[in-house]
Amino acid sequence: MLKTVVLSWAAALLAASSLLAQDYKLEPISTAPPALSGGYTSLIANQGYRVNGASGPWCEIWFRNSIPTGAKPSDPAITLPIAQGTLVAIIRFPSTAADRRGQTIKPGVYTMRYSNNPVDGAHQGVAPQRDFLLLTPLANDPDPNAMPDFATLVSWSRNASGTPHPAVFSIETPAGSTFPELTKEGDHDTVLNVKVGDLPFAIIVAGKYEG
Repeated sequence: MLKTVVLSWAAALLAASSLLAQDYKLEPISTAPPALSGGYTSLIANQGYRVNGASGPWCEIWFRNSIPTGAKPSDPAITLPIAQGTLVAIIRFPSTAADRRGQTIKPGVYTMRYSNNPVDGAHQGVAPQRDFLLLTPLANDPDPNAMPDFATLVSWSRNASGTPHPAVFSIETPAGSTFPELTKEGDHDTVLNVKVGDLPFAIIVAGKYEG
């Protein structure tokens, strides 16, 4: 019995490792994201990107036509000049997915809004930068021009994660200068490098924080 349990546990670990290590491929999308209405249709680009894994599409992302930016942040741990709560993109998961914390994300369409993780012991070492995108189900985020503060955005994003913690995706300055492109970062993370207008950035679209 013990041998069977050990073998089952080892098989589960192998399957999880295979999922994390799989290669992803990037392809363009020439159609607008589904379920958009109101102000979203004029803000979001009609062309996007699909990230495909071994078992099919992992996610689809459409960015804003132009992302508002401000002055360079004074905090060196903040890498992008984007204001708190700014809408950056729309993301769709065709099937069940997960963020880097391993939190389950149900199939559906979500907004991605910019925020910075708080400076506290709970987030120490989570990432070299404080830049993150928080997901909210599109149905819970009707106004694309809203600029929710940190606490409000976290409360919205809990509707995506289904936990007390928001659904988060790391965003950072890209390591390279080729756009669009998928690259690997570390052992498990797959990064989408893009340039929207004059702003280059990278999103870890698949992977898991190993802290």
